[in-house]
Amino acid sequence: MNRPTLRTEPPPEPQTVEALTHRVAKLERINAALMAHVERTMDQQGGAYSLFQTAIMLEARVRARTEELTALMNSLERSNAALQVAKEEAETANRSKTRFLAAASHDLLQPLNAARLSLSALTDLAPGPEAKAVARQVERGLETIEDLIKALIDISKLDAGIVRPMVKPVRLADLVAGIEASFRPFAERKELRLVTRCADLVVETDGVLLQRILQNLVSNAIRYTESGGVLIAARRREKRCRIDVVDTGCGIPEHERALVFEEFFRGAREGDDGGIGLGLGLSIVQRTASTLDHAVELHSRAGHGTRLSLTLPLATQRPEARVPLAPLATALTGARVLAIENDASTAEALQRLLRSWDAEVQVFRDLAGVVAALAAGLARPDVMVIDYHLDNGACGLDVVDYLRRNRGWVTPVILTTADHGADIAARAQTTGAELVHKPIKPAQLRSLLAYMLA
Repeated sequence: MNRPTLRTEPPPEPQTVEALTHRVAKLERINAALMAHVERTMDQQGGAYSLFQTAIMLEARVRARTEELTALMNSLERSNAALQVAKEEAETANRSKTRFLAAASHDLLQPLNAARLSLSALTDLAPGPEAKAVARQVERGLETIEDLIKALIDISKLDAGIVRPMVKPVRLADLVAGIEASFRPFAERKELRLVTRCADLVVETDGVLLQRILQNLVSNAIRYTESGGVLIAARRREKRCRIDVVDTGCGIPEHERALVFEEFFRGAREGDDGGIGLGLGLSIVQRTASTLDHAVELHSRAGHGTRLSLTLPLATQRPEARVPLAPLATALTGARVLAIENDASTAEALQRLLRSWDAEVQVFRDLAGVVAALAAGLARPDVMVIDYHLDNGACGLDVVDYLRRNRGWVTPVILTTADHGADIAARAQTTGAELVHKPIKPAQLRSLLAYMLA
């Protein structure tokens, strides 16, 4: 029996084993490289995802901030539009207030002007002392109303910023001397001393506004002083000047010192002379000084007196020399006066007053009336009294321009107005007219007419 023959594989050759070993090692290296590549890829994918998430989050934030900024911009545009509308409304209101104040200056004071002119003529015609006493009482009442209206208009103009200071060098001694001369009769009536000590100083200010400030301060000082006196002192303080108005009156209690600059405040001060006070003087002082950028200080001791100080800059230049007008007391008999006045009551009162001074008066309402009178043979007047504001926006100085151009009449002119605007004063000066503010004081008008006719 034959046994099957078993065949066995020959053992691998040594080269083949080495080759396989080499191949396995190679495969292991490839696998390791692949695994490293996969790990790097996973890491990169993980970082990209994080960046992607961060980008999404930042985009959402940017979108939210953009929407918020857009909303703010829209709100800002609406606010700017609202502010522009408010600014235009404020400017319109300010222009309206300016026009109202100009009209108030003219229309409110016009009836008072007519009443005072008529009263002056009535006083001259009054037959007895009793009638004259009543006329003087009425005149004092009219003066009080006039002072109140003018004070309220002054405050409104200062608050509205309408008052434009005309700052220039002002010789202080001349201004103080004028105030002393004005108030000395009132001080003597109360047996008070009115003393001035003013160095030869030139200050940089608006002379008219500074005069109003000092007039209010001196008036208050005299009103609230029963014994002793009032001192007006001006002295140098380095590059500035300090003006003191000092009184020996009742003083101001400490709890009232913060209120004295308020409108219509009148403290119940012991020793008050009982005179009529409006409680507006110091309010006007503060507003006017603020407009001029002059500092005001108050020092007072109850029962001992008060000192109000005003500090202002010294001027670097001297004021221009000015020859003061000295009205002469000449007669008005036969003087030809041409008056232009659109208000009927004022025109009638002015005509009556001038005729009571023996002047020949012709009154017209406007330029058209003058032109018609010229055609009828109107003679050249000796002086003209002309109202600045006429009907329909016309100006009284147009009459002067017409007569100078067409007739060659260079006639003295008195320009009357209730408007204290600087532009009117400048135009009057350019025309060569004497400016008189309403209500017209008859004595002032008569003195000025006498001077211009001399």
